[in-house]
Amino acid sequence: MLTIDSPVAPWTSIVPLVFVVSVTMIKQGYEDILRHRSDKEVNNRPVQVVRNGKRVEVLSKDIRVGDIVWSRSDEELPCDMVLLSSQNPDGECYVTTANLDGETNLKIFRSLPDTAILQDEESLMSLDAEIQCQQPITDLYKFVGRMNIRAPNSQAVLTRSLNAENLLLRGSKVKNTPYVYGVAVYTGEQSKMALNSKKKGQKFSCIEKSMNKYLVAMLMYLAVQTILATGLKYYFNNKANTERSWYFYPSAVQSKDYSGSVGKYFEDFLSFLVLFNYIIPISLYVTLEMQKFTGSTWLGLDIDLYDEVTDQRARANTSDLNEELGQVEYMFTDKTGTLTENEMTFRQCSVRGFKYIEDNRRGLMPSGNEQASKSDVKYFKLAMALCHTVHVSEDVADGRARSNSELRRDYQASSPDEKALVEAANRFGVILIGGTQEYQEILVDNAREKYTILNVLEFDPTRKCMSIILRTPEGKIWMICKGAESTIIHKSTSGPKDEVLQHVNDFAVEGLRTLCYGTRTVLSEDEYENLRQLLQDASTALDAREEKLKRVYEQIENNLELIGATGVEDKLQDKVSETIEKLREAGIKIWVLTGDKQETAVNISHSCGHFQPSMRELMLVKQEDPNKCGQNLARFAEQMRLDTQSISISYALVVDGPSLQFALDNHEDALRNLSLKCSAVLCCRMSPLQKALVVKLVKASPEKPSTMAIGDGANDVSMIQEAHLGLDCMKKGMCQSIVYISIHPHQIFENFAFITAQFYYACFSYFSQQTVFESFYLTIFNITCTALPILIFGIIEQNVKAEDLLANPRLYNRLNRNSTMSLPQCIYWVGLGIWHSLVFFFGFRFLVGEDSSVRPNMQVSGVWTFGTWVYTICVLVVNLKLCIETSYWNVITFVGMFISIFGFPALLSIYSGVLWADKLQISFFDTTTLYFVFFESFKSWSVWFNFLLLTVLAFLPDYIYKAAVLFSQQGPKARRQLNYLSENNESSLSFMLHPMLQWPPFILPHFLNSIFSTSSSQAEIPEELLSSQSSLSKRGVDVRTTLFAVYL
Repeated sequence: MLTIDSPVAPWTSIVPLVFVVSVTMIKQGYEDILRHRSDKEVNNRPVQVVRNGKRVEVLSKDIRVGDIVWSRSDEELPCDMVLLSSQNPDGECYVTTANLDGETNLKIFRSLPDTAILQDEESLMSLDAEIQCQQPITDLYKFVGRMNIRAPNSQAVLTRSLNAENLLLRGSKVKNTPYVYGVAVYTGEQSKMALNSKKKGQKFSCIEKSMNKYLVAMLMYLAVQTILATGLKYYFNNKANTERSWYFYPSAVQSKDYSGSVGKYFEDFLSFLVLFNYIIPISLYVTLEMQKFTGSTWLGLDIDLYDEVTDQRARANTSDLNEELGQVEYMFTDKTGTLTENEMTFRQCSVRGFKYIEDNRRGLMPSGNEQASKSDVKYFKLAMALCHTVHVSEDVADGRARSNSELRRDYQASSPDEKALVEAANRFGVILIGGTQEYQEILVDNAREKYTILNVLEFDPTRKCMSIILRTPEGKIWMICKGAESTIIHKSTSGPKDEVLQHVNDFAVEGLRTLCYGTRTVLSEDEYENLRQLLQDASTALDAREEKLKRVYEQIENNLELIGATGVEDKLQDKVSETIEKLREAGIKIWVLTGDKQETAVNISHSCGHFQPSMRELMLVKQEDPNKCGQNLARFAEQMRLDTQSISISYALVVDGPSLQFALDNHEDALRNLSLKCSAVLCCRMSPLQKALVVKLVKASPEKPSTMAIGDGANDVSMIQEAHLGLDCMKKGMCQSIVYISIHPHQIFENFAFITAQFYYACFSYFSQQTVFESFYLTIFNITCTALPILIFGIIEQNVKAEDLLANPRLYNRLNRNSTMSLPQCIYWVGLGIWHSLVFFFGFRFLVGEDSSVRPNMQVSGVWTFGTWVYTICVLVVNLKLCIETSYWNVITFVGMFISIFGFPALLSIYSGVLWADKLQISFFDTTTLYFVFFESFKSWSVWFNFLLLTVLAFLPDYIYKAAVLFSQQGPKARRQLNYLSENNESSLSFMLHPMLQWPPFILPHFLNSIFSTSSSQAEIPEELLSSQSSLSKRGVDVRTTLFAVYL
């Protein structure tokens, strides 16, 4: 039977483990309680549904598929439901989906015309219909279904197509519409909001990955140390040593068995494993989790990250990646709405090959002497006023519809481009009055014209265009197509292509967003009926609907006549140039991924500072052949290699969507190698999928850099999901992430400093598995003596203030590539821990001596006294080391440090029975092995002297390392400063203790400052040296930030 002779009490291992597990359980339990409360609030929210012709109130959790739900304005919708009707006669409503995708603009959703007329509960109950739809999916912007409506008193069934514009999503809010009716199709866990809330997989930050590797290394170290101790035990415990030290091994002496068995070897191995296992910092993960939880909570409380417009605070969807903020090397950003304000203003247009500009007083005016005919200009204005999905909202102030004579209207649009174009047409005399799903009404020359809407071919990023088919007041069928110039010009068979294309390029050079217009003037009734039937069949298909619609769209959107183009300005965000410059100084490379055309994107990159004048631009655009694309990549790489050999040049790469696809499909490695060497990259004419592929391209590089994506729209979702981090802003989070990284080496260091002394003592006790520390010491070291300061340090520490980091972004660059958890840094901390253990153990071993008496009564100290000395100085130095690393002191920091340093002797005094054993006669204290040991251990003044001497000796490497860093960073100035102080009899101690003199008064009182300060006035010191000394202080290069001076 295997038995382990444990060298320590079992509870010394059980109590810390129970403590760590308990803290984790409490944290997880607290978060579960919060989630439970949130779920309960959502599930028990009252909702009104229509049953038996009346509205009744039920709990949201009781909604079933097929229930007709009534919801009022500004209420979160309780389920995914197909819109049946609203208060608006046309069945439209405005919805914000900020809770789902972060977009705050109002989106228009529509009901079917067949159900829009059902305005009350009684009429809704007469509806006999069946909805068929796809299984629940996570995509917020896709929905495929159809509604089969049975006509009253008839067997006829009308089939109507349902798509994303008919589906109101759970979590969204109805705006500017008093109420809506909808039928529930996805509820509970099947709603799109719930599906997107489910975790796709656990993400680990690079710090956690490094930490796990080092913990594995520590386990290996523990195994090696244990095996070594076991082997040394049997090496030294030969017959002569065993008989001489018979009291260690009485059973072996009695049985004359000195070799041992395999089972005995294994028992000893496990005994040493129990003795040395405290080297593993079991409290590290708990400390880390608590700091992450607090950090993510504080992020939401940061007033600087509060948006007054949307009344929203910053929100961390996960706390697992907090420290990843300090590791970002590549930032991918959308242009529209991120670098720019996404508030469009019409500036110029091209009409039949003639350029026009908007004049504030005279309206649309030709830019040259020649101009298009009035009929062509009017025709183009009509296209601007009719080809869109914009709607006119009611006057919010008094609730009345705006009159036809009013020229100013409140237009609601899902796209700011469309709104800008409709408003421009309004200013030019073609005024959109309003309409429904079935018609649009405009005002031209004070005459009202009504256009019947036959079909709307919605915009999608793949086609890069949208179309509308109308019946004119004259009865003709007219199709207008609007989209990117690459699409419209390709689909056009007539019109001034060359002139319009030249104007589009001119607009783009000026930084304007461009769109082209094409039309099919007359469609015959037979031709349209054929196309309508194809659209009907494709739009009602449940399988492969998108592919079928794509084929039908290709048939409809062809043989266009190109009539012109528009140029719309999107202003840059405030201080975007300064922000990009700060990020560049921080060592972060910025990639702009946009759907705009090349010229527009390049112009914006120059104006916002993304491209600098000194950069040499490499243009990988308009590639039509994969081989030619590969040749250009090779040519760029060779050009870059030759240039960098002679002069230092920074490069900017421009690549468009088609060329990017060629490169990704055939020359992925060449594209990656080239782009990673560029200082800035601009990708234009990008689809959402291509944005994600670009992020994936960088992530797959051998260096495995950390990536971050920033976007504001639905087309940025895939890019954000692909990157390591998806953010809307980045401010003070970087400063806090620096602190998270610094706690891991410190906790590894303190465990090495503490437990390595056990191994040294084993060498002096014939590896008898005798512990030098009493079991109580082993229990409280990680959970009491050192836990609180490092926790407070990780939460509160600001080794670099936010304003300093923003003023000097280069500090951020020194943190990249996980440098603080690099192998040299961890070796440094482990080495520091081993050095401290040597000082603690052998310092007292040689200063006190093996048999010397230090007590006034001439009694010899025992093992527990020796262990108490080593343990006490270990606790003291470990906490003082944290003091040295602390840059930001406040009351909480000081109280935590005070409790840790002075709470230990108070706790040990109670445990050893100093206060209670004689007075209260508590038997527990009478039987403890530490009875009065702590009190007796510190009676001699020589012990206190030894503590002072060994503390200074322990910190000697810190000062040497600090001085080396200081001199390497300051160079000749620091050396001249030190020489000057020496030559003028200044206190060299003052120079070396200069960092300590910056400590707060409660750490080093002011009277000590005066003692250590130099005697001569600063006016006598040369100005150069004063400026150097000042720069040292400003840069914070002092002993308190020895480690962080390298970290940053």
